Amino acid sequence: MASTALKIMLLGDIGVGKTSLVRRLVFKTFTADYKATLGVDIYTYELSENRYHPEVSLAIWDVDGDFGPGIFKHIYIKGASAALILADITRMQTQSSAVNLSRLFETSLPGRPFKVIMNKTDLLEGAPGDVLADFKALGIDTSRTSAKSGENVEAAFSSLAKLCLERGL
Repeated sequence: MASTALKIMLLGDIGVGKTSLVRRLVFKTFTADYKATLGVDIYTYELSENRYHPEVSLAIWDVDGDFGPGIFKHIYIKGASAALILADITRMQTQSSAVNLSRLFETSLPGRPFKVIMNKTDLLEGAPGDVLADFKALGIDTSRTSAKSGENVEAAFSSLAKLCLERGL
């Protein structure tokens, strides 16, 4: 049976953990060495669990955080099936940026699913507060991940792929 291919964009400010998140998914590794992405890096990942029919191949575009809202005028976004928009759960400015990017994604690619990811939960001391509730109040689907520990990483990509399949993308 043929595989379904989905183009997943990783969007967010510099330093929110986009590269760490995709490397955790694809290579099952984490490194604290930080090297900013220049332009775009493309990774592939096969979701082949029994719950996917047909199998799903993800082309994950890890985009330079310097693009910011300008990414929606760039060729990289063309043909995107969906997006994970990352924020650092410990940095409020990145969360505001994630809200802006999610609104621009909705406008630029109507009907395409996206999810805001609060990354770096391993850095939280105590309860995360109402960060996720704030996003849910705005009508934005949000979840938490840690690229360092691997918490919810595959689930974030899998749930986005499921939304794409449900929408026939």
